[in-house]
Amino acid sequence: MLANSLPSPFFREEHDMLRDQLRRFVDEEVKPHADAWEEDGSVPRDVLRRMGELGFLGIRYPEQYGGSAMDSLGSVVLAEEMGRSTFGGFGITVLVHTDMASPHLMNAGTPDQIARYMPDVVAGRKICAVAVTEPGAGSDVKGIRTTARRDGGHYVLNGTKMFITNGVLADVYFVAAKTDPAARGSAGISMFIVEKGTPGFSVGRALKKTGWLSSDTAELVFQDVRVPVENLLGEEHRGFYAVMKNFQNERLVLGAQATLEAETALALTLRYVMDRKAFGAPLWDKQVIRQRLSMLAARVAAAKQLVHHTGWLDAQGRECVREVSMVKALCGELVNEVMYTCQQFHGGMSYIRETAIERMARDARVQSIGGGATEVMLEEVAKRLQG
Repeated sequence: MLANSLPSPFFREEHDMLRDQLRRFVDEEVKPHADAWEEDGSVPRDVLRRMGELGFLGIRYPEQYGGSAMDSLGSVVLAEEMGRSTFGGFGITVLVHTDMASPHLMNAGTPDQIARYMPDVVAGRKICAVAVTEPGAGSDVKGIRTTARRDGGHYVLNGTKMFITNGVLADVYFVAAKTDPAARGSAGISMFIVEKGTPGFSVGRALKKTGWLSSDTAELVFQDVRVPVENLLGEEHRGFYAVMKNFQNERLVLGAQATLEAETALALTLRYVMDRKAFGAPLWDKQVIRQRLSMLAARVAAAKQLVHHTGWLDAQGRECVREVSMVKALCGELVNEVMYTCQQFHGGMSYIRETAIERMARDARVQSIGGGATEVMLEEVAKRLQG
């Protein structure tokens, strides 16, 4: 954390306690080992189970399923500490499970569905993924082509999903498919619970990425996959609205993660330029470097307050689609600007794989793409400016 960074008035004691516990876990059980996870391409399952045992995977869920029943600000705290870890792949593995995939179950599941899956989800015994994106349908959810045809007591799924985080690791997938092929636009999309090992469902291939190396990403293939009717998640043909609702939480936590990635990169760079000498003096003595870092620190601090205020609005049940879209657009772009500058000021070492800033710069690039590209987010803001 940058010097003199003040606490936010939006957080309560329970949030502060959670932050302390998460930070201790990351320092003791993540940072010493995560370089190996980058090489392996995934986070070990026992690490996720340990997070479940400590209560980190059920922050928002009811106590009866092992959760802590906290509000949106709890998710912000989790995302910030994942960003502070400097390992974006580890962070996104956790956040997809806790705040992007499993909310589909909690928000739309029947009591029986929730009782069946949620205890294992919260405990980290079953890992989740959400399968919406397709080769031709990313931010444009209306473009989904995967189909689900009703056949007696089952739906039969056919199609392909792409860029699915936790795609290899997951045990339970929440899959969007078109249940009414004749429906136009957002109509006719439904969500389904699909378990690993279901006949016809397979991982087409694991995808190699520029960053987030310790997060597995996959192409998923559905070939005549028979899913029981009772695995329909929410109302038939209403899946688009469930996806849009859950995008709110996804975009908020991505903004929180990105902002703390930026803050952490600035702190690393500040230490570096104070120690690194060039032309007979520390880099910090160069006015251009001091002023550039100072302005970025001011902008990151402002973005952080926007994230916190938006999390508070959501926790209060207030309408905040505009603010969430602002968070995603602003923070996704800002983190990339910060990483470019921090990498520049680290010089040649910033291009070597053993340095944190090199990894963080690669990891940050996707923040303006995933979960809603900046351009899509700005259109969401523009729709609401006049209102």
